[in-house]
Amino acid sequence: MSLPPDASTTPPSPDAFERARQLFVAGLEMLAGGRIEEAEQSFAASLELLPDRVSTLVNLAAVRVRLGRPAEALEAAERVLRIEPRNADAWFHGAEALAQGGRLEEALKAFGNAAQLNKAAMPWYRHGQVLQDLERDDEALQSYEHAIAADPAFAPAWTNKGNILRERSRLAEAAEAFRQAIAHGGANELNDYYLAAVSSGGTQATATAPDAYVEGLFDAYANGFERHVVDVLGYRAHEVLAGEITRLAPGRWFDSVLDLGCGTGLCSERLKTCSGSMIGVDLSSQMLQKAEATGNYATLVHQDIGSFLQATDTRHDLVMAGDVFIYVGDLAAVFAGVQRVTLPGGLFCFSLEVAQQDKGVEFELQPTLRFAHSESYARRMAAEHGFEVVRMLYTPLRRDQRNAIDGLFVFLRKTAA
Repeated sequence: MSLPPDASTTPPSPDAFERARQLFVAGLEMLAGGRIEEAEQSFAASLELLPDRVSTLVNLAAVRVRLGRPAEALEAAERVLRIEPRNADAWFHGAEALAQGGRLEEALKAFGNAAQLNKAAMPWYRHGQVLQDLERDDEALQSYEHAIAADPAFAPAWTNKGNILRERSRLAEAAEAFRQAIAHGGANELNDYYLAAVSSGGTQATATAPDAYVEGLFDAYANGFERHVVDVLGYRAHEVLAGEITRLAPGRWFDSVLDLGCGTGLCSERLKTCSGSMIGVDLSSQMLQKAEATGNYATLVHQDIGSFLQATDTRHDLVMAGDVFIYVGDLAAVFAGVQRVTLPGGLFCFSLEVAQQDKGVEFELQPTLRFAHSESYARRMAAEHGFEVVRMLYTPLRRDQRNAIDGLFVFLRKTAA
């Protein structure tokens, strides 16, 4: 962070001082009420009367970060640091502006300065998050430890610590971190889900991934999704599903296709030549924007698949779900919904990550935060919901840390009513 030249030191008149104070107080009230744009205007007006007032500049930097205007936020923070070089709040808001602007190495240094000056949890927490953005998780773990040392009740640091430990297969330590997060106010479905994934093998500990987890994951993942999963992870589930569908039903025209968890529309590209109307459903609005750009869908729906299947009146002769049920443990409700919306003789085709056979479980939540299912469970679900098995195929889904992930591709036909 660079520093601007000295501002004017001309003393304000008493009237100007009082008016500046009123505008500052009004800005604080607007900020507390969530009126961010009005707060910014009030702080800016106050600064026209008192250009060097540190508290006003600090708040102006904070609101400009919240408004997504990092360059202007950084300018306000640097004005503070010209006056008070050890102002921890200015370093913190300047760091947020740098991070928002993609200047991560500079943000890291600024958060470090804020942490050293403030001795509070939040600067160390954000320091850790930036390190994770830079793929320096070992160092991030140390930052989260510093945050916890500054405030042992700071739940977000416990959560992030737990997830780094989980990814390193230090499951007992991860479980304890998630318990601490829950005990200190992070008692939400995300921490419950993380804890279930590292406790007792995750066997039927929870029925499905929280919507907030799935939506947040794929909203953040949308821009680089196809390049990463296809080119880096070797993802081929869409190719296997579409290829087997056309082989099992050569020359068949599908009047209505339902693509559950459609993502960016990878499956649609391979089925558009044999399909009429195609509907895509996904929790991630960012992924749906990518799917819309393909031009392959008549309708795209931003909704969880369970709620959609319960509410829709449309019927389909093909329902597919590629790499979707890794976020759904108990498939009974999904099968019931698909049975309701599938026409007699229609196909239901999907992929599963394979549960370890020696455990004898139907489904389990793994430390990867993905569900795995057994073949016997898929067969039971099919039989109980009016589907006959056309084919089951074992082949890898993708790679994870250079290891092939075993997949089971299931192709079902709805029996006549």
